Parts: sequence; C-alpha cells; structure tokens
Amino acid sequence: MPRICLYPKDVATLTGRSYDAAKRLVRRARQAAGKPAGALVSIQDFCRLTGLNAEEVSAALNAPASR
Repeated sequence: MPRICLYPKDVATLTGRSYDAAKRLVRRARQAAGKPAGALVSIQDFCRLTGLNAEEVSAALNAPASR
C-alpha cells in the first residue's frame, strides 16, 4: 500500500536536512495546512509548502528499498 503521510525522518532523507530541521519543516507544513498539533502531514500538505512535485516525492517514498 503506498504511503501518503510524511514523518521527519522522511523529510530529512528527501531534503538532506538534519532531523531537527526536518521536524521544524513538518511542523510548518502542519500549521500551513491548518491541522492541529499531532495530526499527520500528507505528501500534499508538505508539497504545497515546499513547492516540490508531489508525484516525485511520492515515488521517492514508495520506491522499493534497495538491497
């Protein structure tokens, strides 16, 4: 099943930022979407804030793990 929610670890991997910077970015995406604290952040919420392409982010998150 494809993932639609982002976590700070995902954002850190996608953007190359530190984990703490990624937490702040996820928090900003949550606030920009008008969601309460603790609510999940979707790929769409994150992409609206950052301007990244949602299809590319989704493909990167849902890519099979390389072995």
